[in-house]
Amino acid sequence: MTDTAATPAKSGVRISGAFHRLLAFSGLIALVVVFSLASPNFMQTQNVLAILQATSVNGVLAIAATLVIITGGIDLSVGTLMTFCAVITGVVLTYLGLPLPLGVLASILAGMGCGLVSGVIIAKLKVPPFIATLGMMLILKGLSLVISGTRPIYFNDTPGFDQIARGSLVEAILPAVPLPNGVLILFAVAIFAAFVLSKTALGRYTFALGSNEEAVRLSGVNVDRWKIAVYALAGSICGVAGLLIASRLNSAQPALGQGYELDAIAAVVIGGTSLSGGRGTVLGTLIGALIISVLANGLRILSVAQEWQTVVTGSIIILAVYADILRRRTL
Repeated sequence: MTDTAATPAKSGVRISGAFHRLLAFSGLIALVVVFSLASPNFMQTQNVLAILQATSVNGVLAIAATLVIITGGIDLSVGTLMTFCAVITGVVLTYLGLPLPLGVLASILAGMGCGLVSGVIIAKLKVPPFIATLGMMLILKGLSLVISGTRPIYFNDTPGFDQIARGSLVEAILPAVPLPNGVLILFAVAIFAAFVLSKTALGRYTFALGSNEEAVRLSGVNVDRWKIAVYALAGSICGVAGLLIASRLNSAQPALGQGYELDAIAAVVIGGTSLSGGRGTVLGTLIGALIISVLANGLRILSVAQEWQTVVTGSIIILAVYADILRRRTL
């Protein structure tokens, strides 16, 4: 999960990127210490597991958002796409009664298909990413309600579905470590995304598009194809998030999802990915996702009102973006 950027000042970016991640990690440790001192309930096993479960969903969504943001784009539909994929899984498993593996595949393919559509709208029709994904967010929100009939779809008749996120393979081997499967899936997605970004042509072009798309186009690269591929990959990762949230709740909630994109983008920005594109890491995003989860959980334990939790999160996003602006000025 190394810091990568397709810019001439590569070494400078790596140093500043590492410093940004170190700063974010230090902030995470500080939050844990403060909340632990403020409440004895914070470091209890059940609460730590709750934080990890929350991070597994937001972290996967944030990884999907990271891929898009590195290209210099934005995806406001990741939250509702997650919900749409959960609903599609419900249709396949509950309404059609098909086997569990087909439901898993349907969620990932639904996410990939929606990401592909967004990519085509952005790359071929030249609609700005903000507008294209905003429209997709509204379309998917409506489709989720229409397909489900505005009612939750439950997975009570699908044995093992709830174990996708809530089960623990680790606990079966090490009873003292009840690490949820959702966290293992988050790590697997993170490793996969880091490999794609650092070791594949798609990863190289992802950074190149964010650094200087016109230069990439003039070099003879099919920019549209690679951009579409990034959005499709991000969509498939949202499909994984859909599986996690549905398994965690043991139901597909069609009204759920809107607002998750804000936490995902916040995690990406806090983790050091530049909103201007060309720079970012999966490791930084994971740290950012943990900060968001720890902050939300700690404020909730301290009985801070939901409205103020939102104010704090928004303030952190502004500070993170300002830090990115300062970092770019030094390059």
